[in-house]
Amino acid sequence: MARFRHPLLSRLALGLLLSSTFPAIAQETAPLADLLGHSHVHGLALDPKDPGRLLLATHHGLHALALDTGAVTPVGESRQDFMGFSVAGEDRFFASGHPEEGGNSGVLRSEDSGVTWARLSDGVNGPVDFHQMTISAADPDSVYGVHAGLLQRSRDGGTTWEAVAPAPEGLIDLAASSADPERLFAATEAGLLVTEDGGKGWQSAVSLPSPVSFVEAGPGGAVHAFVLGKGLVRAEEGALDDWTLVSAPFGGDYLLHFATDGTRAFAVTGSGALLASENGGASWALFGG
Repeated sequence: MARFRHPLLSRLALGLLLSSTFPAIAQETAPLADLLGHSHVHGLALDPKDPGRLLLATHHGLHALALDTGAVTPVGESRQDFMGFSVAGEDRFFASGHPEEGGNSGVLRSEDSGVTWARLSDGVNGPVDFHQMTISAADPDSVYGVHAGLLQRSRDGGTTWEAVAPAPEGLIDLAASSADPERLFAATEAGLLVTEDGGKGWQSAVSLPSPVSFVEAGPGGAVHAFVLGKGLVRAEEGALDDWTLVSAPFGGDYLLHFATDGTRAFAVTGSGALLASENGGASWALFGG
């Protein structure tokens, strides 16, 4: 079987070249196409304070998409590369990645919905650059991140960190359970995995040995994942042996980032397009198309 390579790894060098030529979107409201055409998205979340906004963590900072107009506005003044991004509450966001001047940012936290950021910690063997970062909805002080192949955990909201174990091989995405802070899901090149002990031991969560490009464990216990060659699948955390096919494969493309409130769903594809669904992901259309 051909190995699946996370596209952002191969596109990172391109993103670094683009950083010096980023247009006016870095300063003011502009069409979505301007942002997607000059940057790439690393994270996606519906704004917990405003259902009419979609948050996009990008190579050039955090941006808010107005769903009614299709315009994007930068959130705050930081234009750092947010490689890892996760929402912990109405105002509290976590991030990691690279400052504008280069290097690694360590662990960042915002208490004002992404307008300003404070550096909390270097993490273990840091400063870390968490490409995968996730927060447990069951315990918002439990934060997980992966740097240099090592799974790390904070139990105090990102201030102090401990090494847990090597991350699963071929890791692409990580999602913390909404019901149990010890349960994590891992999307990997070899399939979807689950751990019940905070990442020390992993088991298969789907009996399909195919690459999984993302996994998301949302409120209410629903888990979504995209299995290459099969499509978008969904299961309840209490019934991981009963996965339902939500939508079929996207031709040669796949979903890379995903956000949903149960009815509306949004996704960024491997080719960088933003898709929207009004029926939980059963059918999709190009956003604004």
